[in-house]
Formats: sequence, C-alpha cells, structure tokens
Amino acid sequence: MATTQKTLITPADHDTSSRKIFVLDTNILLHEPHAIYSFQEHDVVIPMTVLEELDRIKDSKRDVARDARVAIRGLEAIFHDATPDEISQGIPFGKNVTDKSQVSGTISILADYDIQDRDKAFADKMGDNRILNGVLALQHRRAPREVILITKDINMRLRAKGAGIEHVQDYRSDQLIDDVQFLTKGFTEYQGNFWDNFKQVESKNCGSKTFHTVARENLEPTYINQYLIDEDSDFAGRVAELSPTTAKIRDLGREHLLHRQAWDIHPKNIYQAMAMDAMLDPDIDLVILTGAAGSGKTLLAMAAALEMTIERKMFDKIIVTRNTPDIGEAIGFLPGTEEEKMLPWLAAITDTLEALHKNDHNTEGSLKYICDKANIQFKSINFMRGRSIQNAFVLLDECQNLTASQIKTIITRCGEGTKIVCSGNLAQIDSTYLTPVTSGLTYMVERFKSFEGSVNVHLNGVVRSRLAEFAEENL
Repeated sequence: MATTQKTLITPADHDTSSRKIFVLDTNILLHEPHAIYSFQEHDVVIPMTVLEELDRIKDSKRDVARDARVAIRGLEAIFHDATPDEISQGIPFGKNVTDKSQVSGTISILADYDIQDRDKAFADKMGDNRILNGVLALQHRRAPREVILITKDINMRLRAKGAGIEHVQDYRSDQLIDDVQFLTKGFTEYQGNFWDNFKQVESKNCGSKTFHTVARENLEPTYINQYLIDEDSDFAGRVAELSPTTAKIRDLGREHLLHRQAWDIHPKNIYQAMAMDAMLDPDIDLVILTGAAGSGKTLLAMAAALEMTIERKMFDKIIVTRNTPDIGEAIGFLPGTEEEKMLPWLAAITDTLEALHKNDHNTEGSLKYICDKANIQFKSINFMRGRSIQNAFVLLDECQNLTASQIKTIITRCGEGTKIVCSGNLAQIDSTYLTPVTSGLTYMVERFKSFEGSVNVHLNGVVRSRLAEFAEENL
C-alpha cells in the first residue's frame, strides 16, 4: 500500500495543470450520490476514510443507507476494471477519451491512512482528521495546483481552515439561488391598480372563464401559473399562457377567491385563497406551499384533499407522508403496522383532521368514518421508492428537510390521475447538512416555476393564533 501512496502524492506530481483537485467528504456523497459528476472537468479525489464510512452506513437502518449504496455502486462502475496504480493515479471520467491532452477530469482514491508525519496536522486517526491530513498532504505535494476540500459539515470547514487548508467549500451544484429571499413566492403583488400598468388590454370570454391579454414587457418577471394581485382593486388573476411578447391572464377575482371553500374551510386571506384555488384546480398536478408555522399550509391541504376525494370523487385515496428525522433507526422499535408507526411523526395531520371536525357530535367517530371513506393512508418515505401511485391525492409535509434527490424520488412515484401537494417551512430545517438555499424544497420551487402543471404559493401571515403570530414575528 505504501507504493500506491507514493504514486499518488509524490513530489513528482507538481504540475501546472489548469484542473483543480476536489476532495469530497462523506456527507457530499450522502447528500448527492452522483456528486462526483459535478466535478468531471477537474480531478476528484475520494479519501479511503470516505469509502470506509460509506461501508458502515450502507448496512445501517438510517434513511441515508440507500444513498450510500448508490454512491458505492457508482464508484464501483468506474473502478471495476482498473489496476491499483490506475486507481491511485486517476481514472478518466470519459471512457472514450483517447487524447490525454484534452481537458478531461479524473477520479482517484487517496490512501489517507498512510500520510507521512511531516504532512500531518492531527496525530489521532479519527475519520475527519485522516481526511484533513490527506488534504494537507495533497496541498503540499500537488502545489501549485489548487486543492479544494468539499464538505457540508460546517465545523469540518472551520477545522480545515484552522489546520491550514487553503480552499474549503460547501457543495453548491444543486443550489439554484444564492439567497432564499430571492426565491419566487408564486405571486406578484402590485401597488395601486394592476390595470394602470398597461395601455392596451384585450379581453375574451371562454365559457365561464375570462382571459386578458397584455404586453409581457409591462409585467414584473413572471412565470406560468403565477398569481397576480394588487392593492386597490378587486383584481386577482393567474398567468395562463406566455409568449415572447404577450401574456394571457385568467381573471379570478379577489372576492371570488376569498369566498371559495373546501370541506367547509374558507380562506382567511388572499394568500390562502390562491393556495386553495391551486389545490382545487384539476389541471394542476403539483402544488408547492411555503410559509411560516401557523400560516395554514397543512389545514388547507387536508381540506382540499378531503373535498376532492370525498365530495368530488376525483381521487381514490389520500396518501400522507413526510420526512422523519432518524426514522430509519426509530420506526422499527415502535409497535404496530407501518401506519401506526408513522402516527407520532404525522401528529400534525391528525391534529388537522380533528380541527376540521371539532364541531361534530362525535369527533372520534367522524374521524374514523372520514379516514375509511377517503381511504387515508399514512406512509413512510422509506417505503415510497419503487411504487407507482395512481389516482391519489398525495400530501408531502415538512419537505424542507428533504434533499433534491429525495424530492425527485417522491415526485417520480406519481402516476396518472395523481395530485401532490408539497409543503414546508424553510425556517424549520432539521437536517444537519441542509440550509434554506440547498433544501430540496427550494430546489423544487425553482425547478418547477416554469412547469405548466405546477403552482407555488408562499403563504404570508400567521393565522393560527395571535400568540403564534407574535412568536413568529418577535422570537
């Protein structure tokens, strides 16, 4: 093994290559198993410690075990025909690359357990310390090339800088915006009267619907299915079609939106009204609800689900799921069926059902009847993979704690006749490695904002109680 180590970081490796060297921490491959391909124009190094940690995780009961296995299989596909020397020197990402002068990145494995003492900053053999020692060795031996440690562990980034590693970064290839304040809210609120912004408006009635065609240049940055409201008039609309020069707007009417109802629930403000309109629209397949705690996301979603499943008979069942921190380790020790095990994490849903039927003569009996009538199923995200969900209304709650790949896994389960409502609060992220800008919820909002079958609405205001509203604003 000493020969392999010498081959990888010998002083002879000094070169002037324009490619950078990226060293990936374990949490990068757990966050995005195929993250290595985000750096394929440069040289990627996987420390041996990372492989050992992936090996320990892949057989665990944690919900990231699958991601570990996917990452391992991806690496094996690259290295399976390579010799030890080739693995240490680097395997080209492009299998058909014949001209070695081309700018083509490589991937290699670093034996970080056999670093010379003069390159070490840490004497002990803890996993993170071995990785840091390996990066320091690469930085010393591969100068003047730029060696960059990529990790989502904030504390490790701090320790790396303290140990003398010059370049340390977070993984940002799945980050579509730099600041969550730039995240689209799904609506634009105009000051004054909306129609004052246009010199010419062409209106047309199509049955019970009214459409207005206006010049697109006078609209603020807009997307398909974006809502438009103003301060001074009764106007409320939604962008129905877009062309390079014009926009067709469906006139909804503010008062009409505010007087809509689902399962005897009326919206308390225009933001809830827009959300309800989207969830009750049979032409919309995906509704994304963001907003503060107490803004009504779960209540509105459940009311719409019951309305469309029981009253309108548009769906055969309601499937409720959510991300559950450490569910992989905890769910197995709870008694009962899968649905019974999920109940502690889905208390917000059961609380919502109780709130919807609190005035019934027999609330408990009503809940049992409704759950049977609507065929409400409580499912773990762990068991959603591989399924094809047909003719269902799916509620994905607390999805701010999901990664982009997990969001993709859930949405791609939805088949014909299925509608999915994803809700979350970016201020309540529990995941260790996610931030508001890297959350799967943020990623989903940005990726789907131009999809004609989706609507995103940010619910302003807290309507749960005056106590909750004060806490949200002042704590």
